[in-house]
Amino acid sequence: MSELTPWELENPYLVERGINRSCWSALCNTLYPSNKPEAIILAWEYCQSRELDIMMKPVHLVGMSVLNPVTNKKEFRDVVMPGIGLYRIQADRSGNYAGADEPEFGPAITESFPNAYNPNEMIEVIYPEWCKYTVHKIVGDRIVSFSAKEYWKENYATQKSGSTCPNAMWQKRPNGQLAKCAEAQALRKAWPEIGSVPTAEEMEGKEYFLGNEKDITPQQSSEPKNNDLLIQMITQGIKQIEIGNKTPQQIIGFITKKGFTLSPKQEATLNNVKVAA
Repeated sequence: MSELTPWELENPYLVERGINRSCWSALCNTLYPSNKPEAIILAWEYCQSRELDIMMKPVHLVGMSVLNPVTNKKEFRDVVMPGIGLYRIQADRSGNYAGADEPEFGPAITESFPNAYNPNEMIEVIYPEWCKYTVHKIVGDRIVSFSAKEYWKENYATQKSGSTCPNAMWQKRPNGQLAKCAEAQALRKAWPEIGSVPTAEEMEGKEYFLGNEKDITPQQSSEPKNNDLLIQMITQGIKQIEIGNKTPQQIIGFITKKGFTLSPKQEATLNNVKVAA
């Protein structure tokens, strides 16, 4: 048995995972240069468990605000998220992936947004109204097509919370970014086993729309509490719509998934909210 090198002696937690010095250097300096070592190890273990080559970077480490269940406070941390490349790998591994069409784009729209970092400056962005992406899957003895149509306004990421201005990536690649979102949705439709976790490309620069989880424990006189929570979620939803982060349909869908039933009047209220000028 060969003697351990000084680097191996200093990093036993890496050695036990099968990570050598050159591999660790590539992970830290090339693939994930802006992430903490503990987050990189998490990505490594994720890939190992899925039999993925981490050097192909099938997953990303995305910084986002996450609620700590112990302290009940939000913490900014790196979260392992699949990349669109991983979805493609999973579709190919299925053995019934039959390719995809070139993305179709809707009419180009020109719009000016106030720069979040300089309110006196307007940034003009030309973006496609929508993108349709179609993938093909072999089902039995025939090829079946699965399409997804995604709208730019419902997917783009902003410079920061409260801003309506697209971030640098969505300004630079409005077509490319939207195409990735549409492709991810199409792949999820064709291969449900891929999972429902959004890709890093879909979530980069965004925040989850968080609400309180519904308590299913039987309680006496719980209606007033649930009604208060519903009103709170509607109020938060209206704010999200006004700043352009969410559409009325997304808010209604989110509230419904939480087990609440909106009255026709409440649905009309959300549908009539306009994005603030």
